[in-house]
Amino acid sequence: MSKIMIIGAGGVANVAAHKCAQRPSIFSEIIIATRTVSKALKIKARLDQKYSYNAYTAYLNADNLSEVVELINLHKPALVMNLALPYQDMVVMEACLITGVHYLDTANYEHPKVAKFEYKEQWALHEQFKEKGITALLGSGFDPGSTNAFVAFAAKNYFDEVQELNIVDINSASNGHRFSTNFSPEVNIREVTAPCRHYEDGEFIETPAFSMPSSIRCPDSLGVQTVYRMYHEELESLVLNFPSLKKASFWMSFSEDYLNHLTVIKNLGLDRLEPVEFKGQQIIPLEFLASLLPVPEEAARNTVGETYIAVIIKGLYQGRAREVTLSNRCRHEKAYQETDSQAISYTAGTSAMIGAKQILAGSWNKPGVYNVEQHDPEDFIQDMRTSGLDVDIKIKDA
Repeated sequence: MSKIMIIGAGGVANVAAHKCAQRPSIFSEIIIATRTVSKALKIKARLDQKYSYNAYTAYLNADNLSEVVELINLHKPALVMNLALPYQDMVVMEACLITGVHYLDTANYEHPKVAKFEYKEQWALHEQFKEKGITALLGSGFDPGSTNAFVAFAAKNYFDEVQELNIVDINSASNGHRFSTNFSPEVNIREVTAPCRHYEDGEFIETPAFSMPSSIRCPDSLGVQTVYRMYHEELESLVLNFPSLKKASFWMSFSEDYLNHLTVIKNLGLDRLEPVEFKGQQIIPLEFLASLLPVPEEAARNTVGETYIAVIIKGLYQGRAREVTLSNRCRHEKAYQETDSQAISYTAGTSAMIGAKQILAGSWNKPGVYNVEQHDPEDFIQDMRTSGLDVDIKIKDA
């Protein structure tokens, strides 16, 4: 049994805490650390009511290295699950190096002032984590995270060579709001409005955001969905760790209404990260906009519909062309009934728990900094199936 610390108290942190509380033989204690202690107390109350699991709460400014180090030293967790904003990744990783504690996150580091998505600065800490004898697992959400495990599982079991990869993220849902985001509004808007990058013939090619629409036929009632190619961080690690890939793209669905709102936001400059002066104060337009939008975890109770996330891989098996699709469908209503969060938080938070379990149980306890696909995916996929995340596999041979 191991004590862990969860940094953050949003939807993903809430789900991860629920899922850890469901496995007390692995996670003996949870400390929920956040700037907004009132949110942490709500999570603690849910865990106590549903599972008689007495978690602890603590105030933490995760931008402050000395505070993070002090809190880790006080509670001595075996692992820190960083589920706050990705701006804090580097600070929390440094604190884990100082204190000798395992580290896990669900999204790559982002500089607060520059919308840039890459693992470079985190990968640079590999030797330091290795020398310290501790593990850092990067991107252990759903996408990235479970999508990476899907690729590794397919490459291990169904292909001699993987050649093409398409990751598709569909959210077919409504929550009663004209415009809202699936997770942190600030991070979400930065991510989807950034220039698109896809991988082809050994290099990343950049195109404008939303300039490459396509259609995909989804299972059953989801029907045909319009998706747009965009950049997502798992592409960076997957093309590195599967060098036989010739093409790799990430696709996400957006409604016409959502795109219209984004267009207005960009035209008005409300997506800007540079501060502007307003009535004698410096404000960042995107931060101001985020403060006006619905909080995702509060909108969860009225969210209906489902998510469909699929990894479509093409390649060769025994000299013949093969296509394999691994996917998960998750209903928002079912996710809320179990964890008081919508499906996007549910899939990411559950995957975070599974990654932490792999480290603490020993199978992924390998000193250094790694992405999910660099480990054997078998136990991860099995844990998905026993933790509320169905895995559907379809194989099509030429």
